[in-house]
Amino acid sequence: MKREFKDFTQVFEGEFLTDELHQKLYATDASVYRKIPLAVAIPRHINDIKKLIGFTNKHKTSLTFRAAGTSLAGQCVSDGIVVDISRYFTDILNIDVKNKSVKVQPGVIRDELNQELKKHNLFFGPNTSTSNRCMIGGMISNNSSGTTSIKYGVTRDKIISLNCILSDGQEVEFGELSKNEFFEKLKLQNAEGEIYRKLYDLLKEEKLQNEIHSHFPKKDIHRRNTGYALDSLLNSEIFDRISSKPINVAQLIAGSEGTLVAITAATLKLDPLPPQHKLMVVAHFKSISDCLNAVKPIMQADLFTCEMMDKQILDCTKGSLKYAPYRYFIQHDPQAILLLELNSDSIEDLENQKNKLISLLSTQTKSYANSLLEADDIHKALELRKAGLGLLGSLNTGKKAVACIEDTAVSLDDFADYMQDFENLMQTFNQSAIYYAHAGAGELHLRPLLNLKDSNDIADFENMTKGVAKLVKKYNGSLSGEHGDGIVRSNFIKMQVGDDCYQALTEIKNIFDPSSIFNPGKIINPLPMTENLRYQPDQKIAEPETVFDFSKENGILNAAENCNGSGDCRKTEKSSGTMCPSYQATKNEKDSTRGRANILREYLTNSTQQNPFDHQELKEVFELCISCKACKKECPSNVDVASYKAEFLYQYYRSNSRHISDYVFGYNHKINQIGSIFPSLFNFTLTNKFTKNIFTKIFKVHKNRDLPVLSQQTLYDGIKLKQKNNSSKKSFIKKLYLFIDEFSNYNDVQVGLDSYDLLTALNYDVQIIKNKASGRALISKGFLKQAKRLANKNIELYKDLISVETPLIGIEPSAILSFRDDYLRLADNKRAVEKLSQNTYLIEEFIANEIKLGNINADQFSKEEKQIKIHAHCHQKALSQSKFTFDMLNCPENFKVSILSSGCCGMAGSFGYEEDNYDLSMSIGELQLFPHLRNIEQNVIISANGTSCRHQIKDAVQINAQHPVSILKNALI
Repeated sequence: MKREFKDFTQVFEGEFLTDELHQKLYATDASVYRKIPLAVAIPRHINDIKKLIGFTNKHKTSLTFRAAGTSLAGQCVSDGIVVDISRYFTDILNIDVKNKSVKVQPGVIRDELNQELKKHNLFFGPNTSTSNRCMIGGMISNNSSGTTSIKYGVTRDKIISLNCILSDGQEVEFGELSKNEFFEKLKLQNAEGEIYRKLYDLLKEEKLQNEIHSHFPKKDIHRRNTGYALDSLLNSEIFDRISSKPINVAQLIAGSEGTLVAITAATLKLDPLPPQHKLMVVAHFKSISDCLNAVKPIMQADLFTCEMMDKQILDCTKGSLKYAPYRYFIQHDPQAILLLELNSDSIEDLENQKNKLISLLSTQTKSYANSLLEADDIHKALELRKAGLGLLGSLNTGKKAVACIEDTAVSLDDFADYMQDFENLMQTFNQSAIYYAHAGAGELHLRPLLNLKDSNDIADFENMTKGVAKLVKKYNGSLSGEHGDGIVRSNFIKMQVGDDCYQALTEIKNIFDPSSIFNPGKIINPLPMTENLRYQPDQKIAEPETVFDFSKENGILNAAENCNGSGDCRKTEKSSGTMCPSYQATKNEKDSTRGRANILREYLTNSTQQNPFDHQELKEVFELCISCKACKKECPSNVDVASYKAEFLYQYYRSNSRHISDYVFGYNHKINQIGSIFPSLFNFTLTNKFTKNIFTKIFKVHKNRDLPVLSQQTLYDGIKLKQKNNSSKKSFIKKLYLFIDEFSNYNDVQVGLDSYDLLTALNYDVQIIKNKASGRALISKGFLKQAKRLANKNIELYKDLISVETPLIGIEPSAILSFRDDYLRLADNKRAVEKLSQNTYLIEEFIANEIKLGNINADQFSKEEKQIKIHAHCHQKALSQSKFTFDMLNCPENFKVSILSSGCCGMAGSFGYEEDNYDLSMSIGELQLFPHLRNIEQNVIISANGTSCRHQIKDAVQINAQHPVSILKNALI
């Protein structure tokens, strides 16, 4: 269809992509499935969607609409045209405060919608674990629920109307209709009228109505996504004589997984903001069964949320940079916990609710501890729960926690019995499933551990799902509670609803989509659940040799496979955190952490090249990664793209030639070392207009950038001179070594001298040695063998000098934190580097800890008032915490300090200097940091501990940011 595609791109105003890279980027979602699409379409407007429908009808292909692509059942994978609505369909069209409703396009992110609604004291209730990147269109198509469904219901409950395009291209709005309005619709002589007539003819039959009432899930199960929601239509006054409820066909479309229509807008009901007073009780249990048996009695309390986490998920949090600190409320080593949230408009009522809940836990359950959380601690606990899916991706057992039986929901009356039967079934497969999520709604996400590369486990995958489907039917529950049928469960719908109801579902599909252009193979005429998996059964894949040590992840391929598609990296700058700056600026899937991990997995698995890294597609996805390391901390699956990029660059350039600029930036420490012999001459060549123009053209530096100049002496020489001139002996608090990094040694010498002066004035014995460069730039450019040599030399130099009593302190975050990050992958002497990593500190960490110990206090600093705003280096945010800088600068009595929510500055070492990256570099800064800085009053001091951050701030907003150490040093009495 190459010619047809080429012709179509001439009339399609969005993006229509048929290249191999984008086909593979959109071949997977967050499920276990993979299908290569014919093309990827990114429509700009409704007319583009109409054109796609016309093209699809003409050429007998299909359309699969996709929002954030976080579907767990395979709803988003297709061999037709995948339509990504996340880029352009992102407008909030209207907020009707009086009637508590909102109209949005399907690409609006749920949390970002609520940020806007909060201004009007309103919010959209359904709250999935993916709420900071999931989109309203996906929530409707999946009928999403989330943690608050026991209080606010599911997405279907919130739909007032849907603007849709039918399979013939006609625009229709489906909304509430009175009986008279409904029968008027039957008279329409178009596709809309045909749909209403056929629906009425189908559902008016009493026999089918009885079958639906008999075979659909029990009425008290509000999470019910099996098939199409025929029962929701039967509850209307059209088919129920005692009902006064208007019919709304939009409720049928909810949960239909994009198989019936294309949604272009939705009008939704809103709720007032939750009560302001809240607390959480975290109940701890010694066994899974004790936890499960506690659910029904505690639901007598008026709970806002009731969420479960088992030991396997809790253990996954222990090694997480982001989530390990959130575990502080966990007492001992529970087999399971329940997160029980209460809220009220009255503190007195909240206290009464708490007492009732504690009483229930004490008298009717076997909880052994009940932690009380308030304020931000509740948010942290819920973030820990939300991270469940992603955390499971970090399991390195050879088996993964697989989504297939994870979406069952039963009545709370049946919950304990169902779970006992489920456990018995799992034992027949030698399985102990993972338990987490929505216990209070009768739904747990139960995941078996399987290796879907192994044909035996693939057989268990199918047989286990079949067994659970029979079990769910026994209890008249819902096989798909909130994650949908997709590919993984559609084969079992007939078992759940019976032959007659299934035939009715088939007729529904034919009524709306007679040519089956919308997402075929889901719900009706399903694809086999064991086909189109991400991996070929029993496929043998050679693990490539790497310079970086990926042994903890069982190799770089398995490290990439840890990405399960949950899409945490697709959150925008409006959410907290830094990941992923390049995606936030471009909104391109290829620039997300997920996109990069997926493409690395694709080529390491399926490459026919002798060097599996030698692919232009890999080069394209990694070239805009700025190695900020945010994903190392913020991705719950511990996907560490900065390390993958460094390894890729090394491997790729074994087969390809480099541009000279790579050598200039990678070996900048060597160039600066030579230049430092005659710094004035060197600086002249960098700043003289004629020579600067030559350099910028040859080395591809952007014309708007000024390259960092050299100081007149090195930091090493400057400190040695100070030590020589100050040989007085005195008693010190502690001896330490200051790491002389290549940035402080040549360019930011004054910052280094300030560090020495500050530490010395605070009574620390500061020692230095002639260490090697950190190798930071070499790592970023993929010169890993050279970086490895430097790492090994530095480890050898320091291994007998550094200890708990004598730590290693560093100034530039990206340099000193290499000892705690990249060196662990590079070093030959693993024991030595582990010891060093535990005793190496960023200077702010060291000073903040000494303040905490009482060795440094406010009396040592002036009482002068200063307003300080902190922008922290990305590597500090990822591998340490911004709070250390905050705590350090808060020591002087009258310093008023705050941390900017600033994301990434966009410079990222040499990245922002390079001509090809300049625009993106500035765009990243414009997302958060630059607007903050432009609005800051003139007397406010900007603190930035990264040398590249300070350069970016100067270039962008003409502010001279200061290193926090310099600020503190200048405050010494």
